[in-house]
Amino acid sequence: MSQTILLDGNSLSRQQLVAVARKGHGVRLDAAQLQRVQRAADFLAEKVSCGEPTYGVTTGFGSNADKLLGAYRLRDELPGGHPNRPEGTLLEELQHNLITTHAVCVGKPFSAEVVRAMLVIRINTLMRGHSGIRVSTLEALTALLNHDVIPVVPEKGSVGASGDLAPLSHLAIVLLGGGEAFYRGERLSGAEALERAGLQPIRLSFKEGLALNNGTAQMLATAVLALDTLEYLLDVADLAASMTLDAFAGRSGALRAEVHALRPHPGQVGVAEHVRGLLAGSTLLDIPYHLVPRFKQWSAEAWSTAEDQALSFDISWDWVPANQRHGREAFYSRFLPFKGGKKHQPQDAYCLRCMPQVHGAVRDAWAQACRVIDIELNAVTDNPLIFPDNTDASHIEEQVISAGHFHGMPLALAMSYVKAAIPVLASISERRLNKLVDPATSDGLPAFLTGNEDGTDSGFMIVQYTAAALVNDLATRAHPASVYSVPTSANAEDHVSMGANEARHVLEMTEDLGYVLALELYTAAQALDYRQEMLNAARRLAARGDWQALASKVVNAPREGSPQHAQFVEEVKQLMAALAEVGDFHAGTSVRKAHATLRGRIGFMHRDRAMDGDVRTVCELVQQRAFVG
Repeated sequence: MSQTILLDGNSLSRQQLVAVARKGHGVRLDAAQLQRVQRAADFLAEKVSCGEPTYGVTTGFGSNADKLLGAYRLRDELPGGHPNRPEGTLLEELQHNLITTHAVCVGKPFSAEVVRAMLVIRINTLMRGHSGIRVSTLEALTALLNHDVIPVVPEKGSVGASGDLAPLSHLAIVLLGGGEAFYRGERLSGAEALERAGLQPIRLSFKEGLALNNGTAQMLATAVLALDTLEYLLDVADLAASMTLDAFAGRSGALRAEVHALRPHPGQVGVAEHVRGLLAGSTLLDIPYHLVPRFKQWSAEAWSTAEDQALSFDISWDWVPANQRHGREAFYSRFLPFKGGKKHQPQDAYCLRCMPQVHGAVRDAWAQACRVIDIELNAVTDNPLIFPDNTDASHIEEQVISAGHFHGMPLALAMSYVKAAIPVLASISERRLNKLVDPATSDGLPAFLTGNEDGTDSGFMIVQYTAAALVNDLATRAHPASVYSVPTSANAEDHVSMGANEARHVLEMTEDLGYVLALELYTAAQALDYRQEMLNAARRLAARGDWQALASKVVNAPREGSPQHAQFVEEVKQLMAALAEVGDFHAGTSVRKAHATLRGRIGFMHRDRAMDGDVRTVCELVQQRAFVG
């Protein structure tokens, strides 16, 4: 355990939680705050000794709240005594049974990082000193985390009020020597996991079962981890879009700061600035239309030099004769009359031009969720709440107050917002990917990003199919769970949040979002290679000073001796001069760095090959955060 994080109930951050959950950091408890924890426990013990009726301490729970516990077990009156008499008092039995009967989740276990996050959250909220738990019990819970005893918590079973009762009971039952836990990668009974870790099971005291299982720790843990992943993927989305924009030799006007100052949504402004930074140093953006050739299938006669004969493509332009330029004289005074890969229009498709607006809106959804989560991380979310310092209280209900902080709706609605945003980010990514592979929209790139001169290659065709399938799957999972409450506890808990489902869905959806963005990066890298090589091949050809070699790339050149030939020759020479005077065509500095990272593991695809390994590798690169920074 390399580092420890101090928990005081007031200052836990998302970054600290992620460090414990994902990096294995330990925790330690603030000594001053532990005094407040013990103060609440002592206060509760005093009230119990005075015979004060207290919810969840001397009464049942939920719809059983009207049942006061007696002085002894009724079954003790049976002839011969209670046949299965539990250990301890009725008050202890109440807390013990609360945990053992509520641990009823189903499904596969949560990952260790989710459970570690749940433990941190529960410890931190109990450190506030309003829950009545003893210091010794809190220290036992902390020991589970620091000894890496990971309770088995099945994923499904919480309705998000009264908190995450069932999953938190799976968390707490291991403290009692029950349930199951992972220890050093092995799934064991709770008792054996404790023994191997050198820990002892505990017996719960007043309200401790309720303190341990009444709260929002599951939904909060999954929400924090989901938002941490999404924060990274938002940057990946901007990077993928930047690489795609460079691959299109696109237009930068829609990214300008003065443009976004007129509609200053924070996410939108931030994305435009971020993408401008990623594209800094690009010589592909905003280049004149006439410089950009379109792909033409390779042939043996395409190139004359050994360097260019190694290329897997040819290039071409169309010439616009003078008699087809009428009404467009102003345009052709700026641009030479050659049509290559770029269309003569001042704007890109929405998936490129509106990327700051779309990515930015998703960032704003993420930021709103972070605002809610940051409050929740240091909130008290169990019930009842104990206020031992209310010394002027006239009765116990003013010091032990039943409220509803366990209700997960603040988290649920925040995650509903994020849940709706994730398919949006995936969808615009898939649209960019599709634009790259479709020859009708790719601005002169080869169909499906392959030469296919023999008609046998599919190229990147089916990569788009996979992205489309993922987008559809994300979209069908985006329905908010928070709008559909199913009452529980005999209608005593008649409105619940379903926040646990909401946050779990979002965490799962971030994985598929990562896959879509990985596929865009994979495809954009292929497209970028083609674009750069096609432009630089044209530049090298022009630099040799042979206008006839360049003219051979114009597919509708007029014949020598025709009335238009002299004008054509003059304009080809102008194109040659324009190409020869530009430097090397390349992407932005950050885009080139990301491209190099990808190409370090996945080579350019000259001809069809098995792509499953490529896809697996690029997805792993995204998951491993290889594109950070």
